[in-house]
Amino acid sequence: MDNNDILIRLRYALEIKNKEMAEIFKLGGEDVSVPEVIKILTKSDEDEDGISDQIKCNNSMLDSFLNGLIIYKRGKQEPKPGQPDTPPEPKSANVNNLLLKKVKIALALTTEDMLAIFDEAGITVTKGELGALLRKEGHKNYKECGDKFARNFLKGLAIKYR
Repeated sequence: MDNNDILIRLRYALEIKNKEMAEIFKLGGEDVSVPEVIKILTKSDEDEDGISDQIKCNNSMLDSFLNGLIIYKRGKQEPKPGQPDTPPEPKSANVNNLLLKKVKIALALTTEDMLAIFDEAGITVTKGELGALLRKEGHKNYKECGDKFARNFLKGLAIKYR
């Protein structure tokens, strides 16, 4: 599952309009216009020359969108004295794990809420498995989130919020 597909599914699940998408990107520090959002959200249809007018969403754009989604849903958090403005994200972090963590923060979901969302999608996840997916990458119990988990999470979100 590529980053564009993640954005398309997340937009559908949370019923976000194109103008709101551009605003969320801006809140995350990425300057994206509404026409560019439309090009990001279109499926990749290449013509006979192999040229597509779709804009590929890279990992930093997706991270900016997810950070913007947190700010959009919960408001900007004021840094505590002596704390940097934004904590640096590990560059090698799995996109699917970041998706789970940041959507959980943005929507203020509890562990039980997330388990219910997975259950809505027809997949059974234990608290231990979910905890492993939400851990930092260097932790001994860290588990990489596969595309199946991410896809089912987004499917469950769509069922819950639509």
